[in-house]
Amino acid sequence: MIIVAATNNRHKLEEIGAITASFDMELLSRKEAGADGFEIEEDGTTFEENSLKKAKTIMEVSGKPSLADDSGLAVDFLDGAPGVYSARFAGEDGNDAKNNAKLLDLMKDVPEEQRGAAFVSVITLVFPDGETLVARGECRGRILYELQGENGFGYDPLFVPEGFDKSFGELSAEEKNRISHRARALVELERQLKERLGKETDR
Repeated sequence: MIIVAATNNRHKLEEIGAITASFDMELLSRKEAGADGFEIEEDGTTFEENSLKKAKTIMEVSGKPSLADDSGLAVDFLDGAPGVYSARFAGEDGNDAKNNAKLLDLMKDVPEEQRGAAFVSVITLVFPDGETLVARGECRGRILYELQGENGFGYDPLFVPEGFDKSFGELSAEEKNRISHRARALVELERQLKERLGKETDR
C-alpha cells in the first residue's frame, strides 16, 4: 500500500518510515507525492483535529491514502500543556532549545512526584473514498530537571519514559521506536488496517 505522509518534518518521516516499513507500507513524502509547496494551518485544539485536517488536505491534493501525525508533550503539572502547542511553546519564533528552556523554567521547583507527563501521538489515515482511521498512542514518563542526551528532537532530552532510567535523548532510535507514542499509535493503526482488510475479505 502506498501512503503519503503529510509532514515535512524530517525526524517524523524517519521515525514513521522506520516503523511502517515493517507493516508492508510504502511511505512517500509530501514532495515525492507532488503535494508539497504549501503550509497547512494547524488551528485545531486537539491532536485529533490537527491530524485529521492535515491528512485530509494531503489526500485531496495527492489523490492517495494519506497519513498525518499530530503529536506533542502533555505535562500533568501544566494541565496538559504544551499539548498541541508543543512545537511553538516558546512562541512562533521558538525552537527546540527555547521550548526546552521554557519547560525547564516552569518546572524548576516542581517535586519529583509531580513531574509526570506523556508524549501523545494521534495518527489519522484518510482514504480517497472518505474512510478514516484514527489511532492514538501515549508514552508515559516524567520530566527531568536538566537536559540529558543529544539524540532525537524536541523535548526528548527532558523526558524519561516509564521503566527506563535514560531520557529519549539518550536512547537509540531503535529503542525509542519500540516504545514511543508514535510507535504505539502505529501499532494501533496496523490493528485497524488488519480489521479493515478482514472486512473487505468477508464481502
